[in-house]
Amino acid sequence: MPQTRVKRPAGVQFRAIGKIYHFDAADLPTLKKGDLVVVETARGRQIGLVVTLAPPGSDVALESIKPIERIATGRDLAVRNYWQSKEAEALEACRQIARKLDLPLKVVGVEYSFDGSRLLLLYTAEDKVDTQALKHQVSQSFRARIELKLIGPRDVAKLLGGYGACGELRCCSQFLTDFSSISIKMAKEQGISLNPQEITGMCGRLRCCLIYEYEQYVQARKGLPKRGKQIGTPHGPGVVVDVLSLKEAVLVNVGDQQFEVARQDIIPIEAIEASPQPASRPSEEPAEPTAKPYPIQERQQRKKHKAEREQPARQAPPETAGDSKQEEGKGGQSSRRRRRRKKRPGQPGNGPTN
Repeated sequence: MPQTRVKRPAGVQFRAIGKIYHFDAADLPTLKKGDLVVVETARGRQIGLVVTLAPPGSDVALESIKPIERIATGRDLAVRNYWQSKEAEALEACRQIARKLDLPLKVVGVEYSFDGSRLLLLYTAEDKVDTQALKHQVSQSFRARIELKLIGPRDVAKLLGGYGACGELRCCSQFLTDFSSISIKMAKEQGISLNPQEITGMCGRLRCCLIYEYEQYVQARKGLPKRGKQIGTPHGPGVVVDVLSLKEAVLVNVGDQQFEVARQDIIPIEAIEASPQPASRPSEEPAEPTAKPYPIQERQQRKKHKAEREQPARQAPPETAGDSKQEEGKGGQSSRRRRRRKKRPGQPGNGPTN
C-alpha cells in the first residue's frame, strides 16, 4: 500500500512585522527556525524567514499548503538585495506618474519580487479610483509585471512607522502581525474618555491598544453592580456612582457621604428587603393605616363642606301666608281708590260736565 505523505508545516514570514504563512517542509528534514527559504506564492517566488516549525502531522496548517522549494543560497540573497535597492527609485517614479495623471490616490510603497519579475504598488485612496491608466504608464517604464493593491489607513501607518500618541513606537510597526477588530465598546468597558483625541490613533482609527486589557476588565467587572444600582453596604443602603474594576470595588453614595466598598462587602438590596423584620409586642396593636383620599376627592369634599356652611346665610327668611295676603289686600285697596278718584264728576281734569 502507498504510504501517506505526512506534512510538516512551517511558518514563513516575508516582512519583519508581517503575517505568517504556512508551507510544507516535509522534504527538508534539516530545516530549522531562522532559515531563509524560497517559496512560490500568489505574487511569484519570494524569499521568507522561517519563524515557526511544527512537528510532523500537526494540525496547524491546512491541507492545501504548498511545499518549500529550497533553502535560499547566497546567490538568491544577492539577487533579492539588488532588487530591493531599486524599490526607492521605482517608488519615486510611480508617484510622479500618479501626479501627472492627476489621480486622487497616494502611492505609499513598492515591492519587487525575489527575482524582479513582478512589481507591486501599494496605494491608498479615500474613494474608489480607476487605476488602469496608472498601471499602463508604469508598465511602460518598468520591465516587470505590475500589480496594484489598495491598503487601509492602518496598513499605511504600519508601513510608514513612527511614534504613537503615547510617545512610543507604534505597536503596528513593532509587533502586531495582524489587526484585530476594535469597537467603541472596549473604551466604555475600561472607563476611558470617549474624546476622539484620546481613543484615536495616528492612522485616524481606534487605537489597537484598546483591546490589550479589554478581557481583563470584562472578567473584573463580573459580579460588580452597575452604575445607578442600589445596593447594601456596611454603612447602609446606597447608590453606585462608579465601578473600580481593577480594584474589584465600587464607589457608593450613602446619604451625603461617599464610600469605596469592596466586592466582598457588597450586600444585594434584595437580601435586605427579604430579611425578616422584628416582631411587635403582643400588647401593642398595630394602628390601622388611614386611607388618605386622592387630591381630587379631597377638593370635592372641601367644596361640599364650604357650600353647606354658606347655604343658611344665603337663604332669605321664609314668609308666612297671612303676611302675603295682607300685602295683597293693601295693594288691591290702593288701586281701587285711585280709580274712584279719576271717575268723580265735576272735578277739573275729569272731562266736560252737563
